[in-house]
Amino acid sequence: MVFKKMLGAFGIGAPSVDTVLSDPGTRPGSVLTGQVNLTGGSQDVDIDHVVLGLVTRVEVDGADGDHDATVEFHRVTIAGGLRLAEGQRLALPFQIPVPLQTPVTDFYGQRLPGMTMGLRTEVAIRGAVDKGDLDPVFVHPLPVQERILEAFGRLGFQFKGADLEHGQIAGAHQTLPFYQEIEYFAAPQYAHEVNEVELTFLADEQGVDIVLEFDRRGGLFTGGHDSYGRYRVAHADADQRDWAAEVDGWFRQALDQYRTLHPGAGYGQPSPQGYGQPGYGQPAYGQPGYGQPGYPQPGYGQPGYGQPVGYPPHQPAYGHYQGEEHHERRGPGMGAVAAGVVGGAALGFAGGMVADEVFESFGDDEGGDDGGEE
Repeated sequence: MVFKKMLGAFGIGAPSVDTVLSDPGTRPGSVLTGQVNLTGGSQDVDIDHVVLGLVTRVEVDGADGDHDATVEFHRVTIAGGLRLAEGQRLALPFQIPVPLQTPVTDFYGQRLPGMTMGLRTEVAIRGAVDKGDLDPVFVHPLPVQERILEAFGRLGFQFKGADLEHGQIAGAHQTLPFYQEIEYFAAPQYAHEVNEVELTFLADEQGVDIVLEFDRRGGLFTGGHDSYGRYRVAHADADQRDWAAEVDGWFRQALDQYRTLHPGAGYGQPSPQGYGQPGYGQPAYGQPGYGQPGYPQPGYGQPGYGQPVGYPPHQPAYGHYQGEEHHERRGPGMGAVAAGVVGGAALGFAGGMVADEVFESFGDDEGGDDGGEE
């Protein structure tokens, strides 16, 4: 998709910019490629810099309550010290690495409700900065992330919503100033003890840390509590495990540990059927059967998952954010969606939300360009 804009910050007769992505679909740890096309205006100008930044919407705590803010979390300078003559056309090719902990925005070709991502073009001329328009970016999960999301669907979890929370998960190896929470209503076999669960991925070059936050039910004489589980999986294990059984094991281990630490806090008995609830192993909403790669999606140009060569690509180091430690429950998220894998018909209601409409939510409320690197 191409966005063309006169650089309004510089007045009448200013240069214009086209930012063209070769492919807006990507994955964490991959690259975005394309070019920025500059066209000179009615006079010669000296361009201080051309910068591209990845931006998204993040929920931030404030004195007056929570609010959404636009956050630029990664930026790359692609040119500087240029002279653009009157009417001159200049193409600036680019390759931008996508941080490994970039949140997932799309699954099986469907946008996760609550997620927005864009590539913003910033041009500075004589100290004046124009941040231009946004190219939408679609971030698909890494193979092991995809398998885990599939497993949640096959275990019977109902997708609730997704958001980005500003802050740091205590003790986690986190490289961005926010983390993603993918929220589910509990599957029937865990509903005696858990209301909801929030799933967070924190990837690095070797694997992915999984953080699960459980919103526990309260008993007759006990209030509800949140509890947590953390697990580590390797990229190489994406096609080597029964992920439904693995995720089921995480849940049962976490719940057993909680019962041990809080005797009498249990609420009912677990389902004897375990993860073998009806529907396990069956395709949901037209998705491929469990364990099938299902990629590449048409038009994204990404290599099929499970390819042994070039995965994961080399990723430059990203600095640690030293902000607030933060991992608390939020208010209600998106409304419940039909049970099953997050994709296909389960997200069909979002099909009319085209990129332009999604990006209207960015507005002009710059909440701070946290975590950007050049």
